[in-house]
Amino acid sequence: MVLKVLPYHLTVCKVPNITEIDMTSELFFISKTDEELSLVCKTEDTPSKTTECEHGWKGFRIEGELDFSLIGILSKLSTILAEEKIGIFAVSTYNTDYILVKEEQFEKAINALKKNGYEIA
Repeated sequence: MVLKVLPYHLTVCKVPNITEIDMTSELFFISKTDEELSLVCKTEDTPSKTTECEHGWKGFRIEGELDFSLIGILSKLSTILAEEKIGIFAVSTYNTDYILVKEEQFEKAINALKKNGYEIA
């Protein structure tokens, strides 16, 4: 399985409303519940008005489109990283999954995944 490194520094934050989000940005993830409006975005696209914000993330995506019948892909990745004491922030789209880790642990994460047979692109 190929993991593609994202060439961005990322931020995870909460925003007060959707109008704060730059919808023209190349990459962002929005999630809304009855309790919060969360945003993952390129650090340079972080809105000026956030209620909470954490910079310093890097990420990768699983290359290709994942069929919904595939089981355990995210679980296996998270287990490998958990065994190395690396926390993750996972985001899924219709096509694939994205894994974010803190920048200071990114190289350690990549090395652990390579050691377990993943190709890093």
